[in-house]
Amino acid sequence: MVNIEIPDGLLQLQRAANAAHREATAGGYSPGAWRPWLDASEAVQRAVTERAAATAGVSRYELEMAVKAAAREADEATA
Repeated sequence: MVNIEIPDGLLQLQRAANAAHREATAGGYSPGAWRPWLDASEAVQRAVTERAAATAGVSRYELEMAVKAAAREADEATA
C-alpha cells in the first residue's frame, strides 16, 4: 500500500463513525438508533471521495482502507 497522508479531520470523521457503529449495534435494531451511524458513515464516504479526487495518485479505495486502518489503530490506542 502507498504511504497516504490522512488529514486529521478525515480520521476524526471515521472515528466518530466507528463510535456510532458501536453504539448502534449495542442495542436492538431501530431506525432511530442506527441513524447517527448511517449519517456518520455517509459523511466519511463523501469526505474520502472528495479527498481522493483532490489527491493525485491516490485511489479512493486505498484512501478509504488507510483511513479505516488509522482509525482502528487510534481507537485501540485509546482503549
